[in-house]
Amino acid sequence: MYDRQYMPLFLDLSFQKIVIFGGGSVGQRKASLFSNFAEVTVISEDFTENILDLYESNKVEIVQADIKDMPSNVIKEHLEGSFLVIPATSNRDLNLKIHLIASDMDIFVNSVDSRGDVIVPSVIQRGPVTVGISTLGHSPALSKYTRIKLEHTITPEYGEMAYLQDELRTELKKYIADQTLRRQILWEVLDRIEVWDAFEESYEKAYNIAYDIMLEHIGNHADKDSKEQLD
Repeated sequence: MYDRQYMPLFLDLSFQKIVIFGGGSVGQRKASLFSNFAEVTVISEDFTENILDLYESNKVEIVQADIKDMPSNVIKEHLEGSFLVIPATSNRDLNLKIHLIASDMDIFVNSVDSRGDVIVPSVIQRGPVTVGISTLGHSPALSKYTRIKLEHTITPEYGEMAYLQDELRTELKKYIADQTLRRQILWEVLDRIEVWDAFEESYEKAYNIAYDIMLEHIGNHADKDSKEQLD
């Protein structure tokens, strides 16, 4: 088998169809995750209470079927129009069968038994700041361990800083045409500990400090332009 080369990507899965085979604990974990981003169907003979709860809340669709004896043509019918399939049964041979059928249909596979086309990382989410951590299937435990360690560094303030930077960037474009100078000002805001500390009190306080930094630079920039015009 060829050595897989994985490229990290962030994908918009809105309105994409994802099919999960298996209604046990693994299928439940996958359904709980992907139902936040895509249209999920879980196919199984039995379902955990959590999957049934997801169905009751209209977060997933379920298809009750005896998948261990499901013919290949029926599997193909269920996979039509899918973006991603997740074989998550307790039967490795069945998972492999589903994997091969999906691959023949050019559908991405997230395999629970081996490294498929798609690997789901361990994720830290702080507002719009999203960090994905993966060992490419070699050690899921290490991915989780790394996430726990980084959560102490990438705090919730990172999400607030992302929104603050976006607001400042919009304002700066009104006054400063020089992209290099805009980047310098934004970086200074990132580097000022008093801005980060202010988030603990309120977003507004942090914004006001950052805004003052921006105004100081805008004033200096205007003075410099005036002086150059006089010279």
